[in-house]
Amino acid sequence: MSSAAAERWAATRSFHHSLYPAERIAAEREVSVSICLPARECADTVGAIVNQLVALRELGAIDEIVVVDAASADGTAEIASQAGASVWQEDQLMTSQGKVLGKGDAMWRALSRLSGEIICFLDADSQDFSAHFATGLLGPLLCERGGISFVKAFYRRPFNEGGLSGRDGGGRVNHLMARPALGLFYPELAAVRQPLAGEVAARRELLEAVPFATGYGVEIAMLIDVWRQFGLDAMAQVDLEEHHNRHQPLSALSPMAATVLATIARRLEEEGRLEGVELAGPLERPPLAGVSVR
Repeated sequence: MSSAAAERWAATRSFHHSLYPAERIAAEREVSVSICLPARECADTVGAIVNQLVALRELGAIDEIVVVDAASADGTAEIASQAGASVWQEDQLMTSQGKVLGKGDAMWRALSRLSGEIICFLDADSQDFSAHFATGLLGPLLCERGGISFVKAFYRRPFNEGGLSGRDGGGRVNHLMARPALGLFYPELAAVRQPLAGEVAARRELLEAVPFATGYGVEIAMLIDVWRQFGLDAMAQVDLEEHHNRHQPLSALSPMAATVLATIARRLEEEGRLEGVELAGPLERPPLAGVSVR
C-alpha cells in the first residue's frame, strides 16, 4: 500500500519548472512571496543569484529577497546588499534563543522576520543559478489546485572534482543514505527524488507548524515531519533539471550522513519503532507558532 501511495504521489505531484515561467507566476499569484537565502562564505555566487531574483521582483513574481548571513568573512553580506537583497545577520535574529546552531536554526529564526505568505528557501552557493529555481518551486503553490502546501526541488547534480567527473555523481549522501533510509523506514516518501535538497517552498502556516533541526538534518527532518503532519497530498516536487554547487570532500560526508541518520532515528524513536539506541543528533527548534519571536 505504501509503495502504491508513493507511485501515485509521484505521478500526480511531480512537475517540471517549465510549466511556471515568471510571467505566469506574476499573473496568477494572489499572495505575498518571500525568498530567503541562508549564506555562509558565498561571495562567489550570491551576487549573481540576487541579480536574478531582483529581476523576478521587478516583474512582479516575488516581493521580498532576504539573505541571512552567518558572519561571512568574504564579503557575502556586502555583495548581497549591493545586488538588491535585504541582509540580516543570523545572530541578530531571535537573540533570546541563544547561539545560532547552523543552517536549520538560521532558517527557523528567519521565519520570524520574513513577511511573505509563501516562503521559498534557496541555496546561496548555487553556481549558474537561473530564476527558474525560484519560479519552479513557487509554481505548484501558486498555480495548481489540490491543496499543495510544500514543494521540494529535484535535479541532476553533476560531479566535477579533482579531475573526476560524472553526469549524476553529486549528491552522494542523498543517494547513499537519505533515499535508501526513506525507502526502508518511510516507504511513502520513497519517490521523493531529492530529500536533502536545500531548495524548498511552502506556505507560512505549514513552516510555522513543524520543528526545525538545527544542522544538516533540517531537510530530511522537515520532509518527514511535513508528511506526518500534513500527508502526501499536501506535498509536491519540481524538476529543476541541473544544479551546480560546491562539492564537499569525502571526509566531510561521514558527519553529514551521520546527522541525517540520527535525524531519521529520532523520528523512529518518537513513533515507537526504535528502542535502546543512544541518539546524539542535532538540537531541534520547536514549531515557531508556539514560540516568542523576540
